[in-house]
Amino acid sequence: MDITVENIKCGGCAGTITKKLSSTFDTENINVNIEQGTISIDIDDTRREELAQVLLGLGYPETDSVHGLNSAKAKAKSFVSCAIGKMDQ
Repeated sequence: MDITVENIKCGGCAGTITKKLSSTFDTENINVNIEQGTISIDIDDTRREELAQVLLGLGYPETDSVHGLNSAKAKAKSFVSCAIGKMDQ
């Protein structure tokens, strides 16, 4: 399954996303494309909403899914996730 999200800026972001998705969905088959803002993960399509919610919780909402104040909150969360991902490297 592929999903396009906002706020992916660097390898730290990608590391945080990969680590969380790997533990949540019990799969190692995850690819984060930083430039395109896409995530490919080997899970069933019926889990799309669950995937979107996990990513939103990290600060990476599905493209065009949040607006206004919610978008600002997501950007702040992604900044924290990014910093944590950089420290874990």
